[in-house]
Amino acid sequence: MTIYYSIVIFIFGIIMGSFYNVLATRLPIGKSIIKPGSHCDACNHKLKWYENIPLISYIIQKGKCKNCGKQIPFDVFLSELATGVLFLFSYLYFGISYNFFIMLILSSLCVIIFVSDFKYMIILDSPLIIAGILVIILKTVYYGYKAIIPTLISGIITFLVMLLVGFIGKKMYKRDALGGGDIKLSFILGMILGVQVAMVSLIFSTFLALPYALATIALKKDSEVPFGPFIVSSLFIVFLYYDKFYNIVKLFYLF
Repeated sequence: MTIYYSIVIFIFGIIMGSFYNVLATRLPIGKSIIKPGSHCDACNHKLKWYENIPLISYIIQKGKCKNCGKQIPFDVFLSELATGVLFLFSYLYFGISYNFFIMLILSSLCVIIFVSDFKYMIILDSPLIIAGILVIILKTVYYGYKAIIPTLISGIITFLVMLLVGFIGKKMYKRDALGGGDIKLSFILGMILGVQVAMVSLIFSTFLALPYALATIALKKDSEVPFGPFIVSSLFIVFLYYDKFYNIVKLFYLF
């Protein structure tokens, strides 16, 4: 059954990855995710069903539009593959459990935020709202209604801390130090990890972002760094190794 579930979950993942790419590339520029249907951005050729099979169509067509021959953005293929792999990994690592479903949410946020924030410097509200609702539902199903209030309080406290950091950064540097999406994303961190581990995750995210920020400065590009992908990557890693990061929190109790 493990092989069967693995295949089903991977296929489900690549299908969702295709949808996530549409979501992340259309909504930031005000386009509908429904109309027009899947099409080539270069020639507006409407894709037939066999030109729109996740992963397979891209490989068969060698990454090009069948009608005009223009290159299809590689992030389409990458989004599908990454989501499929992350969904599959989540199942193989956790099995069907609370952690598995949380990992599906985190995997989805990773793909969407990587595409939208790196392309447009935008973190969409709708995926964050849906993620928050799903986390509350999962907490309720697995831990009962009593888990809702602590979950929301943790999210609010983490959100307020990031809001304060953003406010201080803006006063110091005379510009936005954090985007609104980054601050909203911290609410999800608090809900999933709890306040203390969420703080560790936020600190860890700055270390993940540092090499990219330094490379950006060295290449004399725009100094603005999309922080969302590093926050959600940190959340993913910290949740995966929660016990190890929680031990870091406990070390502070010794001082």
